[in-house]
Amino acid sequence: MSEAQAVGLDAPIPTLDLKRQYATIAEKVMPAILRVCESQHLIMGEEVTSFEREVAAYTGAAEAISCASGTDALWLALQAAGVGPGDSVITSPFTFFASASTIVRCGARPVFVDVEPGTLNLDANLVTQYLKATGQQRVRAVMPVHLYGQCARMDLFDKVAAEHKLTIVEDAAQAFGASWNGRRAGALGKAAGFSFYPTKNLSAFGDGGMVTTMDEAIAARVRRLRSHGSDRRYYHDEIGWNSRLDAIQAAVLRVKMGYIDEWNSRRREVAELYDRLFEQAGLSHGRLLPGEVSLAEPDRPVRILQTVPEAYHIFHQYVVRVPQRDPLRQFLTERKIGSEVYYPVPLHLQKCFTYLGYAAGDMPEAERAAQEVLALPIFPEITQDEQRRVVQAIAEFYS
Repeated sequence: MSEAQAVGLDAPIPTLDLKRQYATIAEKVMPAILRVCESQHLIMGEEVTSFEREVAAYTGAAEAISCASGTDALWLALQAAGVGPGDSVITSPFTFFASASTIVRCGARPVFVDVEPGTLNLDANLVTQYLKATGQQRVRAVMPVHLYGQCARMDLFDKVAAEHKLTIVEDAAQAFGASWNGRRAGALGKAAGFSFYPTKNLSAFGDGGMVTTMDEAIAARVRRLRSHGSDRRYYHDEIGWNSRLDAIQAAVLRVKMGYIDEWNSRRREVAELYDRLFEQAGLSHGRLLPGEVSLAEPDRPVRILQTVPEAYHIFHQYVVRVPQRDPLRQFLTERKIGSEVYYPVPLHLQKCFTYLGYAAGDMPEAERAAQEVLALPIFPEITQDEQRRVVQAIAEFYS
């Protein structure tokens, strides 16, 4: 039986299919959940602390502290690193909302700097230009986002941070297992925030997050902040939050940790096949190389984002840039092929950030990307025949 027969030639192709993943791990996940149920240690406890130790060892961070969500992880990391009222934090305008909302939650001001056209990650050179042009204006930290599973150019951000005395807080929500020059995301800055939302490469059976840090003082404060600002029960040194990871989620995540490298490797294979299929179909010139800028052409409409040599890209998403993005997406939907847009509105143009004073045209690369990006189906269990169907449908649209 071929792959196509196994899945069905006309079966829907979802952007993500967690049912297929579950089928491969159910015999390990269910006993792990049962173990927690029988123990009735449902909040924190040994299951959670074991998971934290395993994440610290995996990422290379000194400490790992779990919490209730990726959003909370970013807030905890920023707050524990000393970001507060009157401070500014530089981040990307082309990312999920939480990258900026957590800055506001600290009482600080988000400062948006445009992205690189090739990777769509925060542009370190533009960050340097901004800091030199403005004299910093109480910039306390910079939050590079490892977008779509590829680390930002951390060697450049290290130089920026050293020169301007900034704290680096990684937004690693999409990058569990990604690395830069052999060092894994989560151990590249002062602190980092991960998300275990169900769509992530390492995903819970609900919500969950993790702060990793190289700094013991930050780790201690994160632990206090996630539990109402308390180091010991009923004694509160500061106002914190209730942001603890459930033991069942930790048990599920511990099982999945055993597969994450295999799954990430498989995602890279899926991305490589997409690359080849687009080239073979005459839709793309191939993946951009460092320094290259490729414009869409009538006969080569698909632009594949750049993969930086120093980065181990784990392809949380496989994203291309295409003309007529919205009509193409409708065309794919009619053929039962899933897709998503990450992200349709850059953060500097979101209504809630009007008070920051940005206007259309201020971040041209992010604004162009918002009109062109399209995420295609990618998950470890997707078949080659399904990928061919995706590319054939896109070729049909542009024919």
